[in-house]
Amino acid sequence: MTNHYRFKQDEIEKIISRFGENFYEKVLRDIEVYAEKWSLRSFQLIPSYSANLVFKCYAEDFGSAVLKLGNPTCREIYTEVNTLHHYNGSRFCKVFAADIENGVILEECIQPGIPLRDDHSLDKRLSVFCSLHKGLHSAPEQAEIYPTYTEWVSRITAYMSTREDSKELYLHMKKANDICLSIAASYSQKMLLHGDFHHDNILLGQGEEYIIIDPKGVLGDPVFDVPRFILNEFEDEITPELYSKIHYIISVFEMNLNIPSDIIKQCLYVETAMGACWSVESGSTADEYPTLIANVAFAETIMNA
Repeated sequence: MTNHYRFKQDEIEKIISRFGENFYEKVLRDIEVYAEKWSLRSFQLIPSYSANLVFKCYAEDFGSAVLKLGNPTCREIYTEVNTLHHYNGSRFCKVFAADIENGVILEECIQPGIPLRDDHSLDKRLSVFCSLHKGLHSAPEQAEIYPTYTEWVSRITAYMSTREDSKELYLHMKKANDICLSIAASYSQKMLLHGDFHHDNILLGQGEEYIIIDPKGVLGDPVFDVPRFILNEFEDEITPELYSKIHYIISVFEMNLNIPSDIIKQCLYVETAMGACWSVESGSTADEYPTLIANVAFAETIMNA
């Protein structure tokens, strides 16, 4: 008999609020089906409620595993599985099984799985990121199945042009789009990027080795896989200390990744603007806009320094 998961009331409400009633019904069916199909038990919900619903579980054939239940119409499930297959365990977690048509993935569970964010040493965090980024990227065989980074940027720019309530962010995004196209003209490699390469997607595995999880799968130059990490070093308050810290990070990356600091700064502005606009698209309220704008303006200040 399989050991299925019993949702708590607050979990049900969060799932329905984030994904809708139909998705919740699908999740209940999926847990039954895949517990049987892949011999899964001991489900634990990871309360992230982001693009997928994620469980830790135990698989008879593989041991500790992560089960992701997503929306089958969402392209990201498809690109994530293909990215993980492309890198085939090299620095990335492994895929044990997948049913792409139904938006379901069973992946390796990284143990102990402590995110890089939990390391208090900035230099250690930067060192780990540089070691993972260097020599990571390669060109995929089926390039046509992935979006490009410039498409991401132009799509959200087009969306923001329709938002009457956030003109200031739209102007930033429009400027970021132009900058992105200018970077892409010089940095034009079509490599398979992670697309969301930051602290919480870098987990401590066995033997003190860090492993990468949750790739989005997007095509572009490796320079575009740097700024998301820097953005995740931003803090709640914009202070002179934060300004110095971000400049320090950029100087370390310039030296270790061999990317000119002005390019890193421009990429950071593009990524910060895009992240803020994605927040608007996914439902940020108007009272959150000032913080989003402040972050983009801060990235602009860094770029112009």
